[in-house]
Amino acid sequence: MMDIPGPFTIVMNDNSETGLRELHLGFKPEFQQLQKAERLTVLKDYLSVLHNDIANETDPDNQQGMITIAEIAQELYPHIESNEIPLEETVVIEIGN
Repeated sequence: MMDIPGPFTIVMNDNSETGLRELHLGFKPEFQQLQKAERLTVLKDYLSVLHNDIANETDPDNQQGMITIAEIAQELYPHIESNEIPLEETVVIEIGN
């Protein structure tokens, strides 16, 4: 597991049953404990920093990884806003070839 600044823990796993890679995204405990408005502010700030980092990244592989995380965070935003996602659970995203 790589410690990446932000509201998430991110782990890549290779699923031997499906042959696909899985991105396991968890919400850090300090993010879970925030009130909804504070969570949304933290997520907006994280996306802002991430977009800035993407623009300044010179390694295309790192840049693509950051773009993927930004896209996922943007997709999760409305679900966090409406309290649809249990923050104590891990979101698993299958990544194809």
